[in-house]
Formats: sequence, C-alpha cells, structure tokens
Amino acid sequence: MRKNQYYLALLLIVVGANIYAQELTQKDSLVVKKEKNIRFNYKQLILPVGLMSYGLIGIESDAIKSINSGIKEEVEEHIDQRITIDDFAQYAPAVAVYALNNIGIKGKNNLRDRSIILATSYLLMSATVLPLKSITKIERPDGSSNNSFPSGHTATAFAGAEFLWQEYKDVSVWYGISGYLVAAGTGAFRIYNDRHWLTDVAMGAGIGILSTKVAYWTFPYINKLVRKKNKNNTGMISPFYNGNQLGVGMILNVK
Repeated sequence: MRKNQYYLALLLIVVGANIYAQELTQKDSLVVKKEKNIRFNYKQLILPVGLMSYGLIGIESDAIKSINSGIKEEVEEHIDQRITIDDFAQYAPAVAVYALNNIGIKGKNNLRDRSIILATSYLLMSATVLPLKSITKIERPDGSSNNSFPSGHTATAFAGAEFLWQEYKDVSVWYGISGYLVAAGTGAFRIYNDRHWLTDVAMGAGIGILSTKVAYWTFPYINKLVRKKNKNNTGMISPFYNGNQLGVGMILNVK
C-alpha cells in the first residue's frame, strides 16, 4: 500500500503538470497573440491556490500527514542511492528561455522585459518561501533541518516553468509542457531524495506558478515605474534560494 502511495504521488505531480499545461493551451487560445502580457483571469488561480491549500491543510491534517509518512517510509525502505539532479533541474525551465532566445527562437518579450518579469517572480517567490520556512519550522523527512515547508527547489522550478510557458506558448505549446514536466520531476526528486514531504512540494509548486503569473500581471505597472524613475539606466536584483543557500543576483543595464 505504501509503495502504491509513493508512485501515485509521483504520477499525480507529473500528470497534473501536463494536464495544467494542456488546459492553459485551450484557455489562452482565445487571447490575441499580439498581446504582450497576460491579463488577470481568476480561473488561472485554481491550480496554484489548490496546490497551496493542500500544502497548508496538510500541516495539521492527520490524513495528509499519514500520506506524507507513508511516502517517507517507502523512500527509506526501497531507495538507497540519492540523485541530486534536482539541484540543477530547478533552474532549467528559466534558463531555457534565455537559451532559446540566444539560438534565435524568439519568445514573447525582449531581454530587458523578460528579465524584469523573472526578477519580479523570484522576488515574490522568495518573499513567500523564506518567511514560511522560518514560521512553520517543519522538520525535513531526513531530519537534517527544520525548514522543510515549502520546497524552495520546487517553487523555483515551477516559477521557471510558468515563465517558459508564457514566453513560448505562442511558438509551440511543447516548450511550456516540457518546462512543466521538468518542474514536476524536480518536485518528485525532492521527495525521492527524502528532502521534502509531498505537502512541501505541493505548496512550492503553487507558490512558483502564482509568483510568475503575478509578475506578468503586474509587469505593465512595474515597467512604467522603472521607466519613470530612470529613463537611461535600468537595474534589477533577483534573490535565489536553493534549499541550502540564499543569494542575490543583479543585472545592470547602463545606456
């Protein structure tokens, strides 16, 4: 039974990401392709809010805690070797956006605009993930620390996946779907490596998706603010957190 719970959890993560990407394809097909930035649509809140709700409820729910414990026992019983690909996979969807542009496959926004959007997403994500880790103080499955909830790796991966989706859905939906599959795989490996509970991964995925969506919704206003403050020079600061390390990156464009 526990073995089935483990594989079911991994399957739900992967299939859920794929279904979400396909649903977005249908919803966004009604939007004019010339539109540079997505508009607010409450329906797009369903998945991220649902994932976050599951994660939050799981903090106190005995039933969900039982699922978490079952997965942990299955991991410890049947998995001897850990695979740390999730340390790198979390960045793959966001990096893919810049890589595709560099080889001539243009996305929705130029370098400046998409960098502002990504920086905004990471700021929102970090401003949510880091305080929650400090407040909840949930122990990791492997007992290494008390900052398990939510999963920073998963949040980073899903923020990048939504970023890749928004930039390239009009070029090919498969770019976005592949990004979500990589993000789902990152979350699965966090569980596989005994670093996070399923609830941590669900919460991280919801935060990541929502952070990027909000970044796109607010970009027109942030862009106006940046242009108004400094018409010649632009700069941005983007924090990152990989589960163990917190850092800050800066991009400065001087004209």
